[in-house]
Amino acid sequence: MVTVADNTSTPPAALEARDAPFCIGAVTLRVLDLAGLTTFYRDGIGLAVIEQGAAFATLGVDGEVLVRLEQGATRPTSPAGLFHLAILLPSRSALADWLAHATAMQLPLEGASDHLVSEAIYLSDPEGNGIEIYRDRPRAEWPRRAGAIQMATDRLDLRALLGEARPGRFSGLASGTRMGHVHLRVGDTAATERFYGDMLGFELMVRYPGASFLASGGYHHHIAGNVWQSRSAGPRQTGEAGLDHFEIIARDPMSFDAMRARMLAGGGTDLASGVSIADPWGNRLVLTLR
Repeated sequence: MVTVADNTSTPPAALEARDAPFCIGAVTLRVLDLAGLTTFYRDGIGLAVIEQGAAFATLGVDGEVLVRLEQGATRPTSPAGLFHLAILLPSRSALADWLAHATAMQLPLEGASDHLVSEAIYLSDPEGNGIEIYRDRPRAEWPRRAGAIQMATDRLDLRALLGEARPGRFSGLASGTRMGHVHLRVGDTAATERFYGDMLGFELMVRYPGASFLASGGYHHHIAGNVWQSRSAGPRQTGEAGLDHFEIIARDPMSFDAMRARMLAGGGTDLASGVSIADPWGNRLVLTLR
């Protein structure tokens, strides 16, 4: 069991992943097989195709883009990059329905965990990009000790979860599904904490062996970085297959301006839609206001 720092005075029940000052938006992947991955994220994961062109596809829920695929990638030269993107479902029943769909599709699942604050199922897309499909427990149910949130990596009972699936044909991820967090492969966790914590202002929530978890507004994590397969990794190069960039959404103009100033002071670049900056391993993030 891991204890997570409680870094907010806001009542826990009032907080949600998307109600924090900053949350995660669309994740853009650079891919080798655009048609194949579009089919996988549509038919396997259950996202709807929102827009499609000769060299890109956007997929999401409720008209909100969660995953963008871009054709034209080179083979990675660094083990740094995306560990997994994490799609947050609105309820346990939605997770059960997705598991029934994954079982019917014979998707190769790679793991399932009860983290006390959430329940998660893990798999990868055909090009090796990790995916987490999860649901959060209500904030009031998060276990606490001495004011701090506790997390664990316990076995998730998939048989019991599958038994809660509702009858009927799966027609896609439930309304209200959003991107919950991103987990990155990095070269050094201390440098991860300096970049995302000290420089960008995310709160350090927990340290696992070889991994650091950071968040905005007291969530368990919006961004994580681990060295389990990438210790001392060098930076990714532009155009490599895998993670191209992910969005950080500021929920109000004051938060946007504060993060923009932090990013520009750290070497970021103004864009028409926001600000772009890369972490020490070339994992790029783009700040937007929405």
